[in-house]
Amino acid sequence: MRYPFISCATALLATTTLVAAVIDVDLDDPASIRSAASTLAYDLMTYYKGNQSGGIVGVLPGPPPDPPEGYYWWESGAMWGSLVDYWHYTGDSTYNDVLQAGVLHQQGEEQDMMPSNWSSSMGNDDQGFWGMTAMLMAEHKFPDPPADQPGWLALAQAVFVTQTDNKGHDNECGGGLRWQVYPYLTGYDYKNSIANGCYFNIGARLARYTNNDTYAQLAVRSFNWVRAVGLMDSDYRVYDGAHIGTNCTDINKVQFSYNAAVFLLGAANMYNYTNGAEEWKTHVDGLLTSILTVFFPNGIAYEVACEPKLTCTTDMFSFKTYLLRWMAATALVAPYTASRIYPVFKTSAAAAAKQCNGGANQRTCGLSWSLGTAYDGRTGVGQEMAAMSAMFVNLQPLEYISPPVTNATGGTSAGNPNAGSHTNTNPTAITPATTADRAGAGIVTTVVLVGVTGMFGWMSI
Repeated sequence: MRYPFISCATALLATTTLVAAVIDVDLDDPASIRSAASTLAYDLMTYYKGNQSGGIVGVLPGPPPDPPEGYYWWESGAMWGSLVDYWHYTGDSTYNDVLQAGVLHQQGEEQDMMPSNWSSSMGNDDQGFWGMTAMLMAEHKFPDPPADQPGWLALAQAVFVTQTDNKGHDNECGGGLRWQVYPYLTGYDYKNSIANGCYFNIGARLARYTNNDTYAQLAVRSFNWVRAVGLMDSDYRVYDGAHIGTNCTDINKVQFSYNAAVFLLGAANMYNYTNGAEEWKTHVDGLLTSILTVFFPNGIAYEVACEPKLTCTTDMFSFKTYLLRWMAATALVAPYTASRIYPVFKTSAAAAAKQCNGGANQRTCGLSWSLGTAYDGRTGVGQEMAAMSAMFVNLQPLEYISPPVTNATGGTSAGNPNAGSHTNTNPTAITPATTADRAGAGIVTTVVLVGVTGMFGWMSI
């Protein structure tokens, strides 16, 4: 990756948190929260053009510069993941058909979430985001795909297998995944936290879902490497990455919220899988403390690396989405963390609702939640997705949200432990989109991965 709700205002009760903005939401009322999330989900999907002539099923318009405001491939997979959670939390299945079609269309020729159309831009983190969405679909018992298609579990297993066996780990810097998949891609000489975090996250969740300890062992190996190389320090601050040319000693210490959150959820799943092992409780507690300290000043989610002067790239505008969703999932598999997590959900959602007052519809969301009603003027998929997520996670303190299932607790998704074993490790060129890829009615367009330099240097954006 690179670098509709308008409710009637109700009386403000002493025990109620009511946000008076264009999007009015009572954060103590599940119906109001669902209504707010519904409006934001609707606005989010207006960016999806796959149901129009020229659109490509499963992906958002892009990548930049065609159009300049376009999106990279990974963010489409991330968007579908946010809509899986939206459905699971709210019960609204409005977008389920288009979601399923989008994920299946982007599964790739080898059913490993590596479509050859994007081989000229494929990062391990890009594939990893699509893999985490597939894993989420299995965990939430999203309706199974047709019988002639791989199960959601099999798609997640395929991502993990390809990154384990074929193209992922080498001995440079003592191990770890490279950022990019293929040697001809800019950034192939960079090992970063998000690629390794996605791998660890999927491995930990596969271990919990299948009760197969091999996944756990590989996840632990990845986590230990990140700690040993210094991408995660002793205070659980997670840094972006480093180059193999320096033996990964030139650590870029920029901190992004999704880097920390992807490890938090992975650690929480290891805590759950090991029946509350003290080692993993220590890791969960350390990561959560770091996240709350760095990314929640005044209790409001804040993208510290770019939000102060709004120097965020398109990708960065979406990072709060994953921060909030993965914290919510952490509280489901490690329930003791809920008392620390839920309060910042409420303050963040109240702030996010105030920032959703821009655009022609007077409810378009900005990123600068800490600015209150002073709309920051920046619009996009990431901002809408983050605000939507900020709303629906607030259902968790108010009503029962079922935790992720496993094979032993009702999971039905078909798996395949050998999925991904036939992945092509070195396609020589990108395959142009064919007529069959273009949707007359369905889903979204296309995304690529580029290397970014600038004020942050190399980073996983």
